[in-house]
Amino acid sequence: MFIQTESTPNPATLKFLPGQAVLSTGTADFPTEEAAQASPLAQRIFGVQGVTGVFFGPDFVTVTKNEQTEWNHVKPAILGVIMEHYQSGQPVMGADAENSGHKEHTGEDGEIVQQIKDLLDTRVRPAVAQDGGDITFHGFDRGVVYLHMQGACAGCPSSTITLKMGIENLLRHYIPEVTEVRPVAA
Repeated sequence: MFIQTESTPNPATLKFLPGQAVLSTGTADFPTEEAAQASPLAQRIFGVQGVTGVFFGPDFVTVTKNEQTEWNHVKPAILGVIMEHYQSGQPVMGADAENSGHKEHTGEDGEIVQQIKDLLDTRVRPAVAQDGGDITFHGFDRGVVYLHMQGACAGCPSSTITLKMGIENLLRHYIPEVTEVRPVAA
């Protein structure tokens, strides 16, 4: 098994590509060790000292480290953990684990929310996945779109620019009812 790595715009996050499927659908975000209980692979990765977050995409794993830890110290251990996991035959996710996605929206503005989700799915999420992250719909209230940033996007220095200059401009262009985009914490 050969696992490739790629840097992300977030210097604290590295993208690992195991060369096979990680998740068949959706994404999974583990911002804490407690959240990782839903995934045998995430639990193993959190076992590496210095790891502060794990995120799964369709064919990649992104790992976030703390500021004190250097990549050249933890990268070999993370590569080993991922390789051991795939060789063990264990599942990536536990049986009762849920993949993350857009939050449901009930009530008014259903048509606008569907347009927002469609634009996120077709224009934003594929590009963000290239950088090892995901952005999901969290809410819409009086013209303000609330988005949840995951993986490499969470805590990325350029995430504010991505939100304001990229996603906000895109949504405002196609959906006049959108006036602003704001990030939300998990």
